[in-house]
Amino acid sequence: MTLRNLLARKLRLTLSGFAIVLGVAFVAGSFIFTDALGGAFTGIIKGTTADAEVLPEGGGEFTGAGEDSRTIPASVEADLAGIPEVAVANGYNQVQGVYVIGADGELVGGDGPPGLAFNYTETEAITGDQIVTLLEGDLPSDESQVALDVGTADEAGYEIGDEVELVTPGPEPTMTATLSGLIQFGAEGGLVGASLTIFDDRAIQDLFFRGRDVYTGISLNAADGVSQQQLADAAQQVLPAGVEARTGDALAEENEDAIGEILGFINTFLLVFAAVAIVVGAFLIVNTFSILVAQRSRELALLRALGASRRQVNRAVLSEALVVALIGSTLGLGAGYLLAIGLRALFATFGLDLGAASLLVEQRTVLVSYAVGLVVTVVAAYLPARRASRVAPVTAMRDDVALPEASLRRRLVVGVLLSVAGVVLMVAGFAGSGRTGLVLIGGGMLAILLGVSLVSPVVGRPVVMLLGIGYRRAFSAVGTLATENALRNPRRTAATASALMIGLTLVALMSILGQSAKATTDAAIDETLTAQLVISNVIGTPFSTTIAEQVRDVEGVDSVAQFRQAFPEIDGSQSFVGAADPEQLARALDIPVAGGLTALTDGAVLATSAAADGQGLTVGDRVAMDFPVGEQEFTLAGTFPPSGAIPADYLITTDALEQAGIKAADSLIYITLAADADRSAVRAEIDVSIDDLPTVTLKDPAEFAQEQKEQIDQFLAIVYLLLALAVVIAVLGIVNTLALSVIERTREVGLLRAIGMQRRQLRRMVRLESVAIALLGALLGIVMGIAFGVVLQRAIAEQGLDVLAIPWIQLGVFVVVSGLVGVLAAILPARRAARMDVLTAIATE
Repeated sequence: MTLRNLLARKLRLTLSGFAIVLGVAFVAGSFIFTDALGGAFTGIIKGTTADAEVLPEGGGEFTGAGEDSRTIPASVEADLAGIPEVAVANGYNQVQGVYVIGADGELVGGDGPPGLAFNYTETEAITGDQIVTLLEGDLPSDESQVALDVGTADEAGYEIGDEVELVTPGPEPTMTATLSGLIQFGAEGGLVGASLTIFDDRAIQDLFFRGRDVYTGISLNAADGVSQQQLADAAQQVLPAGVEARTGDALAEENEDAIGEILGFINTFLLVFAAVAIVVGAFLIVNTFSILVAQRSRELALLRALGASRRQVNRAVLSEALVVALIGSTLGLGAGYLLAIGLRALFATFGLDLGAASLLVEQRTVLVSYAVGLVVTVVAAYLPARRASRVAPVTAMRDDVALPEASLRRRLVVGVLLSVAGVVLMVAGFAGSGRTGLVLIGGGMLAILLGVSLVSPVVGRPVVMLLGIGYRRAFSAVGTLATENALRNPRRTAATASALMIGLTLVALMSILGQSAKATTDAAIDETLTAQLVISNVIGTPFSTTIAEQVRDVEGVDSVAQFRQAFPEIDGSQSFVGAADPEQLARALDIPVAGGLTALTDGAVLATSAAADGQGLTVGDRVAMDFPVGEQEFTLAGTFPPSGAIPADYLITTDALEQAGIKAADSLIYITLAADADRSAVRAEIDVSIDDLPTVTLKDPAEFAQEQKEQIDQFLAIVYLLLALAVVIAVLGIVNTLALSVIERTREVGLLRAIGMQRRQLRRMVRLESVAIALLGALLGIVMGIAFGVVLQRAIAEQGLDVLAIPWIQLGVFVVVSGLVGVLAAILPARRAARMDVLTAIATE
């Protein structure tokens, strides 16, 4: 009977199945994509690691603190080569921030993946492949030549013999060299969008290490029969102090774990939006099965009268849900693979090229996908199935079966209790602090969202009635019928609208936070930045300190404050640390610190009030930072308000940062002009000095603020794109509800047509009903989003988001678009209703 019902109503269940497909696809696609990303990085890590690596103590790990400035004397390479356990010892130098400028003058890469430079070695990685292989041409022989990886050369439009332009972090910000050869990284050449430039051994030392005969590391290949541990132990015996030998497997494992943490964040980020889509899909499933159960009440009652037990009726409905879930999950798994391909293409636009990475469907992905699809569908269908089994046979066989009012009252009570609990949690969150407070506020928002969803049949009634006033004035009888149809089953209307409400609540919330972030940026830069010009890197990578030296020589420049960044761990969490000369920074920024920036000495640190509160720090406390050279301790000398003009949570001196082992490179340059300087002339001269550097731009405070706001807009665009799936599912819910309602009201539609209603009027009636549902969801969502946005902004005001801005026009556009979506959602149901044969419809029971 279950199978026959599925076949008989397959079209009615299609949209519910499609919601499952989309939700499961998001989950599966997230896992497949992050697995591919992890596999690609694992390939790079293992493909660049030899049997043993000799490095400065604590070096070679993906700590993210910053580029290590420590080196190893080249003489150590010869010492290691003489050990019996060593087959090959190859010293190498690694430099970050070397980018290729294409033949068209555009920067190659740089949108995330690094630009790396090495000297050539014939080291074999633990994978068994040579780390770098020459494919064509010759290796560079001096400073006038370089070799490029094949992918970078192709993208840049260079061939062997061409003159290649490079941007470097060294003393010479730009240089030109002849392309002598093409190389390949590893066995497959997968660099995940990074570019690879190969220099001559001596040339890379002259260009980036001031001519010193040093290496950043030494790779060791083991002699026959020697294990990695034996190799590392033997090498350690001849190493100077501050240098260590580590096995390749151990180093690779640590770096894989570090990359895994980053990828785990990406996966969690994607799965959060998948969860939103699944919750919205659950509303669609509940609504679909509720309508189907109501339409089949006489059929189910007949089964009860023939001897079927409540358990059997319940089981029959759940079995239908189970079959739909199995089919939807299977299709969703396949769609997830396609979504992973789409995510790969999306991330490629940001420079993360996974073209060489394999998209594998792991067993965990399959199990999680089916678990999500089955559990969500069966749980969502349980209440309608339970309701079906509890309807008495005689009652259900009547034509006027209706949901009992008591259930609606219970729903109202539960919804109100949830909303009150949510308010209590939010108040407790404001009374708390830090992450705990935000968790409580987030829990309160979730409780209120669920509570409003439950009470929406009551809350939504006056909204629909208000819309009905406009409908009646504009569309007379048709408008009245549309309003009555929307009010006929408030539970169904509210459940359909609630799905859209959830999506638009999150969209409105993010819009308010984004607008507030942009307003905060404007205010912070207006209040803090006193410098007239700023140089920043358009790709977020540190640049050569020579640029600041060139700017200082420009006539009319009064002071130049170089701002550097590092990302050491503080108490186990990565933090943003800025470094500058306090005297120069004081001329560029008006930072309200007690005692002024003079309190910032080499052993001191300043922190934002939010960072200090988060760590429980007060002035005079010791702050330990984990840098490449090891743990460095500073004394907290003061706090300052967070500001968009200072992209850091902590401030230390430039000398302190260099002593911590971070290579000298600037992230920002603040330029203060002399009082009598011609700003236009000074700007023009500085522009000329950096004209051949596509990685940096010169801007005034307003343009600098706009650059910060563009990054906010990019993030919002990604969030909106990911939330779009939930909105699409909500729209499908409107389509499904209307389609099933049209089937349910077949006889009614026939009677309306029989007494003179035209097809055009019938289509309009269905459209107006759809618009009412969409606007109800939109209005509830916008109101909730505004409330949540204001609350969350106030909760994190002390962390830097201290200006509240509500984008009223944008929110209004969301409401208008929702109404248009309602019109589009009604196209197919309205067309079906209008095409019904009148006599056949009237004869339908």
